[in-house]
Amino acid sequence: MREMKDSGAKWIGDIPKDWGVDKLKFHLKRNEPRNPGDKTVLSLYRELGVIPKDSRDDNYNVTSEDTSKYKYVRPGDFVINKMKAWQGSVAVSDYEGIVSPAYFIYNFTDTAYYKRYLHYLLRGCYKDEFLRMSGGIRVGQWDLPSEALDNTVVLLPPLPEQRLIASFLDAKCAEIDALTAGIQQQIDALEQYKRSVITEAVTKGLNPDAKMKDSGEEWVGTIPVSWVMKKGKFLFEQRNLRGNLIELQLLSPTQRYGVIPQSLYEELSGMSAVKLNEKADLMLLKTIHKGDYCISLRSFQGGFEYSEYEGVVSPAYQVFYPIVKIADGYYKYLFKENGFIEKMNSYTMTLRDGKNIAFADFGNTYIPYPPVGEQKAIADYLDAKCAEIDGIISQKREQISTIEEYKKSLIFEYVTGKKEVPNNE
Repeated sequence: MREMKDSGAKWIGDIPKDWGVDKLKFHLKRNEPRNPGDKTVLSLYRELGVIPKDSRDDNYNVTSEDTSKYKYVRPGDFVINKMKAWQGSVAVSDYEGIVSPAYFIYNFTDTAYYKRYLHYLLRGCYKDEFLRMSGGIRVGQWDLPSEALDNTVVLLPPLPEQRLIASFLDAKCAEIDALTAGIQQQIDALEQYKRSVITEAVTKGLNPDAKMKDSGEEWVGTIPVSWVMKKGKFLFEQRNLRGNLIELQLLSPTQRYGVIPQSLYEELSGMSAVKLNEKADLMLLKTIHKGDYCISLRSFQGGFEYSEYEGVVSPAYQVFYPIVKIADGYYKYLFKENGFIEKMNSYTMTLRDGKNIAFADFGNTYIPYPPVGEQKAIADYLDAKCAEIDGIISQKREQISTIEEYKKSLIFEYVTGKKEVPNNE
C-alpha cells in the first residue's frame, strides 16, 4: 500500500506522497494566435474532446462567415471552452485547426507534464471546481475567468508514472467507449424504427389492406382513399392575442417536452430560461391555450410543439389552433414526422440564415386529414407503441449512464493516485 498525503484540494483528496502539487500557470500559458487562413474548424465536445466540426452531423453551432478572429490550435495545445468548462469541455487537441474566439488556448511551457495525463486529470476531476470558479447571470452563460484557471491547483506525478497512467486509461477508456458506442448504435436503431413506425401510421393508417390513392404530395406518398389532403390554413388558424404575465404563466416551447411552464423547463433541463423583465415585453407576449400548437425558433429541427397548458409565450413564436374537429395526438405525431419536417425546411433559404418557418408557409401546405375516429386510433396506437420503444431506449440510456459513471470513477481513481497502474500493464 503506497503512502498517501493530503493534496490540499478537497475535490481531489489524498494523493501519493511522492507526487507534487503546483499551479497550472507554471506549466501552461495562454497563447492564442489568430486564424492563419484555410484551417479546419474544430469543435470541443464534452464526451469526445477536440475534433473537426465537420466530422459530426449533430453540431448546430453556426460557423461565422468571417473566421479571421478564430483562434489557431496546434496539436498538443490545451483547449477550454470557458463557458462550459464546468461541464467538462476541456481537452488537449490532437488536431490542427481553428476554434471559436470564446475558447481559451494554452501551450505547454515545459516538459513536466505528459499531455495525455493532464488531459485526463482536468477532464476527469475538475468539473465541480470549474463550476465553483465560474460566474455569470445564468447557467448557460457562466464564464470561467482565465486568472482563476491560471491559478488552479494541479497534481504533478513523476513523469514516468504520468505516462503509465495515461497509457492505461487510453486502453481502458477505449474498451469502455466501444461498449458505449455499441449500446448507442442500438439506441439509434430504435430511434430510427420509432420514426418509421410514426411515418407509416400518420401517412398510411393502421389498416394494411386499405385501398390507397396518390396524395399529390411527394413527402406523403399514397394515403388511404378515405383520407383527404387539406391545406394547413383550412385546418388551423393563427392566434395573435396578447396576454399578460401577471395573469397567465410564462410557457417555454421545447422540442423534448412540448410547450411547458418555464419553471418546469428549468427543473427538467437544469438550465435557466431567459427572464423577461421589461414591462413593454409583457404586453407583447402571445396567449397560448391548451390544445394550441406553436412554431418554435427551432422549427427547422421539427419545432412544431403542442401545448398542454394555458399561458403566454414570447412574441417570437407563432401560435395556431385547430378550426375543425381533430384528434390532437394525430397532429402531434404528424408534425414530428421526418417528411413533414423536410417539407417545412424547404421553405427556408438556408439554415445559416436562421430563418424560421412562417405560418403562411405551413398554411399553404397540403397535409393529411384522416377521418377523426381514425386520427384518434392512430394517436392511441402510436402512444402505446412509442411508449414501448421509449421504455427500451430508456433502459439502454441507463446502461450508458452506469458505464459512464464507472468510467469517471476509473479516471478519477488513477489520475489522483488512489489506485496504482498494475505492474503487468
